[in-house]
Amino acid sequence: MPERVTILIPTYNRPRMLAECVRAILADPYPAKEILVINDAGSPVSDVLRNAFPSQSIRCIEQPVNRGHVHARNAGLREATGDYIMFCDDDDILLPGHVTRMMRQMREGGDALLYSDAEIVHYAHAKGRRQMRSRHRFAFDPNPRLLRQWNTIIPSGVLYPQAFHETLGAFDEDMRDYWDWDFWLRASEHFPVRRVPVASVLYMVGNAGENLSQNTSSMSRALTRFIDKHRLDPLPVSSFALMAQDPRLAPYLRPTRLIWDGML
Repeated sequence: MPERVTILIPTYNRPRMLAECVRAILADPYPAKEILVINDAGSPVSDVLRNAFPSQSIRCIEQPVNRGHVHARNAGLREATGDYIMFCDDDDILLPGHVTRMMRQMREGGDALLYSDAEIVHYAHAKGRRQMRSRHRFAFDPNPRLLRQWNTIIPSGVLYPQAFHETLGAFDEDMRDYWDWDFWLRASEHFPVRRVPVASVLYMVGNAGENLSQNTSSMSRALTRFIDKHRLDPLPVSSFALMAQDPRLAPYLRPTRLIWDGML
């Protein structure tokens, strides 16, 4: 039997985007996947998912109190039954084939923190749907020195063995805006980090306020805590969307295979 992967999707009051996210994951042919949605005390989503996907088994955790997306991920982690864990934000898209490809790469290369390349997709709402305005590749090597200066790994689509948490513990809820970067650095001290050079993740950037990482002012205090925790040199406040076009990172961009047809 294929090994089971649990895909953790925290969500809060974005039912339409959540449905698009889940639909894309269901389109992946990998058979042993558990979709686990953690609703962070937003409007109930269980009925929304049941009505949208009546023939699919999708687990949903309804959090009684809003405690933030990192706490929601930890709640999902406690309920996950998969041998492997994968992330996906509710507004991002894992392109069909992503889960299958990542699991194949894991089996062929051995256990690791495995991430794929992505595309940063700027969009606007029009005619009741998202429409692409621009796209930029996000493809950086897993250079340990670079990873201590820039968060070059987009969390959606990342795959790793659940057993890693026996060494690493849970996600650090004090690192709200940098929980992912914190996890990468902690993981890299104990386990390999590998890149899959296929842009099979769409990191969606909408209007102001729709994407947490655009709110750089709220990230500065968290960045100070993050720097202190990992004893890093001073770092700029940035975001994935800004990094994709930052000239300071241009020398570290790598070729990648683009597979998205541009349709949403």
